[in-house]
Amino acid sequence: MDAQQRIIELVRAVEARGPLDAAAVLSRESVERVAAVLQALPPMRARDIASHLPESLRDRVTPASAAGLRVAIPNTVGELMEPALGVLPDSVSVQDAIAFLRASDQARRITYLYAVDADERLSGVVVIRDLLLSRPEQPLSEVMLAEPFSLTAATEIGDAIDAALHRHYPVYPVVDAAGRLQGVIRGWQLFEQQAVEITAQSGRMVGIDGAERVYTGFWEALRRRHPWLQVNLLTAFMAAFVVGAFADTISRVVALAAFLPVLAGQSGNTGSQAMAITLRGLTLGDLEALSIPALVRKEALLGACNGALVGLVAAAAMWAYAMMSGFPDAPQLAVVIWLAMVGSCVASGIFGVLVPVTLRRIGADPATASSIFLTTFTDIFGMGLMLLLAVWLVH
Repeated sequence: MDAQQRIIELVRAVEARGPLDAAAVLSRESVERVAAVLQALPPMRARDIASHLPESLRDRVTPASAAGLRVAIPNTVGELMEPALGVLPDSVSVQDAIAFLRASDQARRITYLYAVDADERLSGVVVIRDLLLSRPEQPLSEVMLAEPFSLTAATEIGDAIDAALHRHYPVYPVVDAAGRLQGVIRGWQLFEQQAVEITAQSGRMVGIDGAERVYTGFWEALRRRHPWLQVNLLTAFMAAFVVGAFADTISRVVALAAFLPVLAGQSGNTGSQAMAITLRGLTLGDLEALSIPALVRKEALLGACNGALVGLVAAAAMWAYAMMSGFPDAPQLAVVIWLAMVGSCVASGIFGVLVPVTLRRIGADPATASSIFLTTFTDIFGMGLMLLLAVWLVH
């Protein structure tokens, strides 16, 4: 295990413990690691833990001791958290709280006051408007909003976004497992992360890593993109194998070859629409209100309706093309195209839901190269269905 991973584990371990227990855990570690862990914690929390460290260790722990080992827990609230500036005991009077604000050189950055008890557990949040409208002698415990919504530093960003989605507070307090205030995270930071996640999905669907940006170097971009193109090539071979299995049918009814790209394009677009809606639902938490089977049924029905409508146009085009080319089985070819369009659009709608959902359930990023797998499934099913129908219906 490398040094940074060990520090991340230690930060998570001490977050769930009181200062005394946390100090006991750290006392078995090196000075460098202890310094790095304390730097990763909010200042108030770090001071509490440091005060319980053995004196021989406490005297040697300084910021310089970390020597580049300081890390942020990736993809968690703790990575974006900042110190809480307006923290006061819940016994402080309104008059003293206002005086505190006036004297603070950070007053412009204070959105709420945070009231804490004697053990520094978050008691409530004080809205500045309520503070100004209250009597000067009232304690903050009578003015505050008790039991406020809060996050923990270990909460993953995605879960924090889901929890904050319908609240829209400007600032959220961050507490540890015991309810002690550790810091705050600003709402705009959470939703900025959400915007980054949504904009990255379009790239990840075609195998572009979410970390790649326009200024990413040439060789790094090549390293990130090329493996997925190799995967796409292998899946394309699978579709080619299906078409090759019906080579005799295609050579006998050449008109089918002209309509294979039409079928692939329509079914691929249908699947992409279903996949985009599913990915949006996974990102915004909408699938908690609608079950996966219900979404599959909806997208299958949409696929059937869309396939029937575009299939009529494609069937008419096939009939006209077959007549102009002198094929004797124009009506049968039109039926083949219509049935194949309906069946492939139904299947692509189902695949558009199941591909990202399946990736998520196996622990993979649901947006990573989804379109590559979706294109493979829709091409194999759609082309195979059309050619199989041609074998059955065209003589």
